[in-house]
Amino acid sequence: MIDTAIRVGLVGVLAFACARIVLPFIFLLTWSAILAVMLYPLHLRLVPRLGNRESALLIGLTGVALMLGPMVILVTSLATSLYSLISSFQSQGVTMPQPPLWLDGAPLVGKKLTEIWSLVASNLPAALTKYGHLVSGPLAWFASFAGGLAIGELSFVVSFAIAAALIARGRDASEFARRTLERVTGSDARAMHLVQLTAATIRGVGLGVVGVALIQSLLLGVGFFVIGIQAAGPLTLIALLLGIMQVPLVLLTLPIVIYVFYSEVTQPAVLFLIWNIVVGLSDNVLRPLLIGRGLEVPMPIILIGVLGGMIVDGLLGIFVGPVLLAVSYVLLLEWLQQHPN
Repeated sequence: MIDTAIRVGLVGVLAFACARIVLPFIFLLTWSAILAVMLYPLHLRLVPRLGNRESALLIGLTGVALMLGPMVILVTSLATSLYSLISSFQSQGVTMPQPPLWLDGAPLVGKKLTEIWSLVASNLPAALTKYGHLVSGPLAWFASFAGGLAIGELSFVVSFAIAAALIARGRDASEFARRTLERVTGSDARAMHLVQLTAATIRGVGLGVVGVALIQSLLLGVGFFVIGIQAAGPLTLIALLLGIMQVPLVLLTLPIVIYVFYSEVTQPAVLFLIWNIVVGLSDNVLRPLLIGRGLEVPMPIILIGVLGGMIVDGLLGIFVGPVLLAVSYVLLLEWLQQHPN
């Protein structure tokens, strides 16, 4: 018993030491593994023509090139808008119109909202003195989020490099996962089934949900930047969040289109409308191209994954959170369906 306790203690100390080293990079490594699983089928198609290492290198460089440009523009615009908003509050340079008349008659909170709105519109310093404690927390979080955007952008670049290395050792990684699950489950067939199920879930959610939302948000962002919308960066991020949560993008684009028709001449506004319609319908083409079949994951799982991932790890967590929760959910269902011996 003493020998067993010593062995278990040594293993526990070793695991704790390794966890302390890996923990700061856990989200980055997780996203790199997700990328590797999603891109591995493409790697298998390129291997006969390019070779194993050359194919992995090409995928990594292409991923960095495709992500770096749009991410730099998006992150820079978003950070600039957030810092501009915070600076405006701090310098008391925010102006607001008087509240609409119908707001005072709204049930329960109408009078209180009218009072706050009127005070902000007429005397911002007094409003900040009276209600500043209510917005200090969200403003601090936004400032921290904006400051972490550059780190998130760098993480995306590094994750593609790590994913390329994982892709090059894809067979070894798959075999390692299979052997680990075989020791846990006690069955080789069961372990292989779980590996295949995990890979299918990652590709289904990662490509069919996150991938489609990323492509659509970037296309919408192109339209926002071209038409000259000042808050193009934040609107692109909102489009990405709505797309991952499977919320119709028309809820975001319709008010923007109306604003563009109000503020721009007719021809650019019409072209902007056509562009938004094309992008909004593009998921009907993108989903069949990216995945052959999808796995049904409840919407609350995706929603919690997006919001929780964003709170925990910022920009990178938006992508990791829903995929990680979806895999956990599918594996939990698979375990519950098994009958104990």
